[in-house]
Amino acid sequence: MVRKKPKILIVDDDRSLCEILANILDYAGYTSDIAHNGTTALTKIADNFFELVLLDLKLPDISGIKVLKKIVKEKPYLPVIMISGEGTIHIAVEATKLGAYDFLEKPLDSERVLVTINNALKKGLLEREKANLLKNVKEQYVMVGESPHMKHIRELICKAAATDSKVLIEGENGTGKELVARAIHTNSRRAAGPFIAVNCAAIPETLIESELFGYKKGAFTGAVSDKPGKFQMAEGGTIFFDEIGDMSLMTQAKVLRVLEEDVMEMVGGNELIPVDVRVIAATNKELEKEMKRGNFREDLYFRLNVLEIKIPPLREHREDIPLLIQHFMQLFCRGHGVSEKFITPRAMDKLMDYSWPGNVRELKNLIEKLMILIDSPKIEPSDIASVIKNYPVIKSNNVSSLKQARQDFEREFIREKLVIANWNVTKAAKMLGIPRTYLYKKIKKFGIEI
Repeated sequence: MVRKKPKILIVDDDRSLCEILANILDYAGYTSDIAHNGTTALTKIADNFFELVLLDLKLPDISGIKVLKKIVKEKPYLPVIMISGEGTIHIAVEATKLGAYDFLEKPLDSERVLVTINNALKKGLLEREKANLLKNVKEQYVMVGESPHMKHIRELICKAAATDSKVLIEGENGTGKELVARAIHTNSRRAAGPFIAVNCAAIPETLIESELFGYKKGAFTGAVSDKPGKFQMAEGGTIFFDEIGDMSLMTQAKVLRVLEEDVMEMVGGNELIPVDVRVIAATNKELEKEMKRGNFREDLYFRLNVLEIKIPPLREHREDIPLLIQHFMQLFCRGHGVSEKFITPRAMDKLMDYSWPGNVRELKNLIEKLMILIDSPKIEPSDIASVIKNYPVIKSNNVSSLKQARQDFEREFIREKLVIANWNVTKAAKMLGIPRTYLYKKIKKFGIEI
């Protein structure tokens, strides 16, 4: 495949210079177009795709600086190289501050012109790729739903993204806390920076300090070289503390210091390192209750809870279920290369009636399974029952007795807690307030697969 030649716009009122530059560019493998004034240049830029602009500082109608400002505003990823016969350091600095890639003085040296163009084109390509990547990321972390709950959350995301304030996100497992955090990051001024997620419940207490702050060579046995921590990795971007309610009091104190002073120390080091990160935290626990129990520091809570976003469980905004299903079907059909499917009204009723203890995460998982495993273009209630583990629904008009209704409720209630506990029987038994052995008996009695 032959690559299309990069197209460059030459803007200068000196016609002989334009012709010389066009010949140099043609010989080097570029294509070019010419404009002899600023107005024509801006029209050509609006109507065509150029990969670079060579722009003279003095033009007969408007100044090159004004043209540069217009280009930077309307085509921010189009590199501009300024040229002038009256170059001064002051003008060069002003042009680069405004967004010009470089400043070349006349008479132009052809070799330097080509080197500068080559470097500017590489930078322009990287900038366009980065912009496309950010656009794709924003689309990936879109918040789906038109319920009052979701509209309110989107409003809060916009407000949070416009600042660098700390954010505390609260909600059950599977409600989309990290999705909200990423949406805030990708719509903020830090979007080009890293997004570093830290699962506080998954890192052992003995390792979390070195994970967060990094360590110096020789800090402990096995520390054969310096290793940066999560705070350093998130420099210029966002650090996301997931399940912060599971962070130990000792670690909470050290994180609090970073939030208060914007500095940190690596394990085994004594140098204060400046920290420039945006902090977002999330929890499935009620931190106010955890503070009363002595499990969470009050000062850290108020440091984190500048902006608060509470995400409701899916059962509280059921009207969003059809939109979520449609979004996930398109996502997975496109991702797995399968044809789109149709949810029948009866199947949709079943999905609307379900309690969704695993929230949006469980719904997403089910839709992916259906898109992969069901060959028919239509999804029926039987397909849902064949894919989802022990599929129950809230409503039932065919219950024959009070005893059956109680059993159905108990089975569903136990399964809901198991889903929330990620099928950890010990954790689910604790949530239910019953011995683990008794829960095992119930699981066996109701035929719940784990």
